[in-house]
Parts: sequence; C-alpha cells; structure tokens
Amino acid sequence: MGSGAGRHFELWVLPLGGDHTPYPFLQTPFNNSQAQVSPDGRWIAYTSTESGRDEVYVQSFPVPGSQRQVSTDGGAQPRWRRTGGELYYLAPARVLMALSVKSGALLELGRPSPLFRTRLNFAGTQGPYFMAGYSPSADGQRFVLNVPPEQPVAPITVVLNWTAALRR
Repeated sequence: MGSGAGRHFELWVLPLGGDHTPYPFLQTPFNNSQAQVSPDGRWIAYTSTESGRDEVYVQSFPVPGSQRQVSTDGGAQPRWRRTGGELYYLAPARVLMALSVKSGALLELGRPSPLFRTRLNFAGTQGPYFMAGYSPSADGQRFVLNVPPEQPVAPITVVLNWTAALRR
C-alpha cells in the first residue's frame, strides 16, 4: 500500500522474484487498502471507499480486471480461508461475515451471511489500523481475534534465578 501524494492510499505489488521492483496495482482517486491475495493467487480482495464508504471488493490478480463488490452494507478487513472456498470480512456493526467463493476462469461469489458478532474495531481505510484484527483457521471453523480481554487480567510474577532459592 502506498500513499498517492498524501491524498489517498493505493495498492502496490512487491514481486518476490526478479528485481523486486514494486509497482502500482490499483491507482484510483479512492482509498484502497487491506488487500489480501487469494490462496490460488488469482484474485485479490481489498477495502475501498469507491462507493463513498468502506466496502470490500474482489478482482483478478496479478493483472487488474473488472472489480466486484462483495460487501452489501459496508465492509472492511477481508481475509480468505487458507484452503480456499470462502472469503470473510468485518461489517460495520462488528459482525464477521462469510461468503462462498469458487475460483476458476471466473470467480463465483455467494451471498454474504453473518457468522457472529465480535468486539473487533471496524477499521476500514480511514482507521488507524490497516490490518485485519482476526485470522481464520485453514478450515474456517475457528478464528483468532485480536481484542482486549473482557475483564482485567491478573498480573504475572516472573522469578529470575529461582534455582538459587532452592539452595537456601
């Protein structure tokens, strides 16, 4: 992600082979961020303000093609299931959404459906955090959420050189 002359955010690609020269992938007058490439490397999901608010879009990769809007009522922080077949994103009401995807010559997208409510901050392209606050397991059955604990955590005491106390 690069900043377009301080006005907005763009998506850039850093090739891991060849001369490693970064190049712009998506340059628009809108903020584009939080991109993630699909497990098969054929598609990219990202958050954009093209509609006037944060929404999740998908398009072909590594060559940009026609984009498709994935979220229906706002969305950010897209993540692919590592084994493919599903795409997740966070809705503004802090609900984790999922939709089925079938990758081929064309990408087939299912309808988004809610999975569960979270305590994640909805941070889109304007938020202070550009990375997703969650990670799905490979099979999509579990999620790790980066949220503060609901109740204060008891302090922990670390004892150094504890073997010396045994000699007393």
